[in-house]
Amino acid sequence: MKRIILACSAGMSTSIVVSKMKEEAKKRGEAYEIYAIPGETIEEELQLYGNDVVAILLGPQVRFMKAEAESQAKPYGIPVEVMDTLLYGTANGAKILDRALQIAKK
Repeated sequence: MKRIILACSAGMSTSIVVSKMKEEAKKRGEAYEIYAIPGETIEEELQLYGNDVVAILLGPQVRFMKAEAESQAKPYGIPVEVMDTLLYGTANGAKILDRALQIAKK
């Protein structure tokens, strides 16, 4: 199954965003595994599932990890982006999912 990973500093906000994104994907009939992980475990996650990951979204609070995450994702061709602060703060699962799918590796 194709995966969308949200990386954060293990905060409650990201789990809310994940829930909203899953609800939206289900409404649309999209089959994606959407989940959050701590930012420092991106490399381990990619070693396990790198071929299935289509996008990595970073929480605004871990934007400083973007260069490192891009470096880890590059061998798999996975795009990495920091989530829009307003969309993240309002847990706008629909628009965050839209963006993930826009940047997703094909």
